[in-house]
Amino acid sequence: MSGFPALFYKELLRFWKVAFQTIAAPVLTTLLYLLIFSHVMQGQARVYGAVPYAAFLVPGLVMMAVLQNAFANSSSSLIQSKITGNVIFMLLPPLSYWDFFAAYVLASVVRGMVVGAGVLLVSLGFVTLSFEHPLWIIAFALAGNTLFPVFLLGIWWDRANKYGAVSGMLAGVVLTFTPVLAGHLIPGLREWLPPTASALIGAPLVILIIIVVSLLTPPPPEQVRRFLVEKVHSP
Repeated sequence: MSGFPALFYKELLRFWKVAFQTIAAPVLTTLLYLLIFSHVMQGQARVYGAVPYAAFLVPGLVMMAVLQNAFANSSSSLIQSKITGNVIFMLLPPLSYWDFFAAYVLASVVRGMVVGAGVLLVSLGFVTLSFEHPLWIIAFALAGNTLFPVFLLGIWWDRANKYGAVSGMLAGVVLTFTPVLAGHLIPGLREWLPPTASALIGAPLVILIIIVVSLLTPPPPEQVRRFLVEKVHSP
């Protein structure tokens, strides 16, 4: 196994080996938060008319669990490696900065999404959820499929160019609206690419498209790359 897959696999195993602490515990903690606050505030707090207070809490709790556990995964890995002294073994192999960045970020995303999905599934047993504003959901999915990958690679990868950015944004538009407009025509499309959460699959695909197209086309001008190094990345 080469550098990036090995480091990514190592980071996945690091939290999966203690799944009771890294996955089950956050899900249980968030569930207790939901049950306690929904029971205490159910009859005293009203939000958006007929929306139950418990249903109002669930999306925020899911996002809180995703963000908290994604951050905890990478930060705890780096801090523990520093304290135990084995961080030197991470720096010795000939890995590029991209390998380090991708392995730690992707492993953090996996843990955050697993915990978030667990919180959502457990919450469904206590709260009835419905999608009240599908247009806003699609708008955020479109932003996640188009703007997020372009900003991410445009700022942190100096090889990204206009051809990759345009190709990625066009692909993001297609990935966002295809399940909405043609989901009933293609069997299984809405299960693999749900209209309300297409960015979960679409954003990684768009990032891949931007990378491939940028590598196959001329690099950006030298002044643009110098601007990123001197003005954006410098402290």
